[in-house]
Amino acid sequence: MAKKVARKQSKRNANKTKPVKKAAATAKAKKAAPAKARGVAVALHPAIDNGFPKTAKRGFGGGRLVCNCASDAVVVELKSQTAHNHACGCTKCWKPEGAILSIVAVVPSDKVVVLKNGHKLKVVDPNAVILRHACTGCGVHLYGPVEREGHPFKGLSFVHTELSKESGWSPPTFAAFVSSVIESGVPPSRMPAIRKRLKDLGLEPYDCLSPALMDYLASEAAKKSGAYREK
Repeated sequence: MAKKVARKQSKRNANKTKPVKKAAATAKAKKAAPAKARGVAVALHPAIDNGFPKTAKRGFGGGRLVCNCASDAVVVELKSQTAHNHACGCTKCWKPEGAILSIVAVVPSDKVVVLKNGHKLKVVDPNAVILRHACTGCGVHLYGPVEREGHPFKGLSFVHTELSKESGWSPPTFAAFVSSVIESGVPPSRMPAIRKRLKDLGLEPYDCLSPALMDYLASEAAKKSGAYREK
């Protein structure tokens, strides 16, 4: 009888310690949570947040871009590999919901072919240098040609390869107009963390275009003015 009473008392004591242990574990978890949160990388764009291929697929010749409509989606074919792929902070470029930056590249405009439901496309801003063709159904930008006479980028179209199911596109190699994300509502206090994250991903952040593209633009301007020199 005494043994039976002792077992019951022992069970009661065990039940009393369980909530205490559980509470202690919860408190420990809560204490650890902020430290873990501090280590989470800044989310910039789904296509780069978890890393991405650093090289394009050899011999890759293009693919199809598809808008986000559940039915009657717009389909655009790119018959070329992309170039100058980069992250962009510009407020004009299309980006998925919640992304801080867009990921955008260029292809020759004569390599862009609308295959399906082109009637749903509409130019976002006819006065802009980049004539961004967006789907009127979901808002996605399928392609944006530069047609302005005399512009160095005339003959190129800006595209978002994240809309493609094919893999092998040229990867992003830098980040442009990074400070412009402030104009889209990002607090200036977040900029150091954003630039650090870009560098960690191997995307050098610039507040304009990359040096190579800026040199190209300056060269074109110099040719027009007669100041261009090779040596």
